[in-house]
Amino acid sequence: MKIVLIGRGRLATNLERALLAAGHEVASINSRTLEGLSREADIFIIAVKDSALQDVVREATKGREDQLFVHTAGSMSLNVFEGCTTRYGVFYPMQTFSKEHQADFSVIPFFLEANGSEALATLHALASSISGNVYELTTEERKQLHLAAVFACNFANHCYDMAATLLERHGLSFTVLLPLIDETARKVHDLHPRLAQTGPAVRYDENVIGIQSNLLAEQSDLQRIYLLMSQHIYEYATQPTINKE
Repeated sequence: MKIVLIGRGRLATNLERALLAAGHEVASINSRTLEGLSREADIFIIAVKDSALQDVVREATKGREDQLFVHTAGSMSLNVFEGCTTRYGVFYPMQTFSKEHQADFSVIPFFLEANGSEALATLHALASSISGNVYELTTEERKQLHLAAVFACNFANHCYDMAATLLERHGLSFTVLLPLIDETARKVHDLHPRLAQTGPAVRYDENVIGIQSNLLAEQSDLQRIYLLMSQHIYEYATQPTINKE
């Protein structure tokens, strides 16, 4: 397919490499200038930050009102294209991206939505050319998925950052935690996360919780997070309804 990729951030950089490797013709365009933007393509993919999406949609679709445009955002509605183009959709790969590391798109799930069957079929064909995991989701379902991803990825990574800061203050390297992190992630491939939970909070060991809370006495923000997370873990662990299969 002939694809125009609007944006040069982390997602766009990784996606361009994957599409080229799959044999597609890809033109990458800077979203700030839209310089050299083609009039026609099989798909125009807008991969920009959410706050810029509506403005880029308005500018990019001018004179291209019958072309197929999609965005890649987890929490933005399909309807951002209404009134700008007649064919549009969502092409959302759920993964964390960095420019330094090329993601393996073959295992990344893609979530698709479109305003018509022809557009949806085109998105299916494109997604299936680089991934073996392709799904259809409504905007509201995708928003819930993106929220879950924030907890599983962004919040989890922030916990790594807090752990690294605690260790570095005492001359220890974050790398000593990597085997623990890897095993924790491995377990949830086979167990429901609630069944994989360990530590003082799940059994509400007040002695250990008290000791660790006191260690954070001079870092009130971390102390609040620690106590809230501990209480929440315990409350989840004691809930009677859970799918244990």
